[in-house]
Amino acid sequence: MVVLIDTNVALDVILNNAGFVTNARVILELAEQKQFTGYISASAITDIFYISRKKMGKEIAREALNHLLHIFYPATVTDDNIYKALDLKWEDFEDSVQYVVGEDLSVDYIVTRNTQDFVSGSITAVTSEQFIKIITQKQ
Repeated sequence: MVVLIDTNVALDVILNNAGFVTNARVILELAEQKQFTGYISASAITDIFYISRKKMGKEIAREALNHLLHIFYPATVTDDNIYKALDLKWEDFEDSVQYVVGEDLSVDYIVTRNTQDFVSGSITAVTSEQFIKIITQKQ
């Protein structure tokens, strides 16, 4: 199973976001256990660093991102991805970029807090909680 992890899920773990961190940590643990192959897009990686740096400081953010990238593979964002994302004309451009990167990777799921942002696409978007249920049912 191949999965794209959205920016907000990674930030839930790094920033210890109340109400979301527990399930997001389970996602990381499942990826570490090789229960699925996980990706984070290169554009999300820069966003994750930028946001976490503002809240935690540069060095701690760098360490957190380094740890994250030992668990998830960085997914390339190409010029073609950007053009396709623009053509989607979705409300949230960042989500459209995530989506087209997911298409290129042929992901089974996009794990996000904002599933409604992906309803126009054909890739199933699920919350961390929903993905945990899916993966535990397959075992």
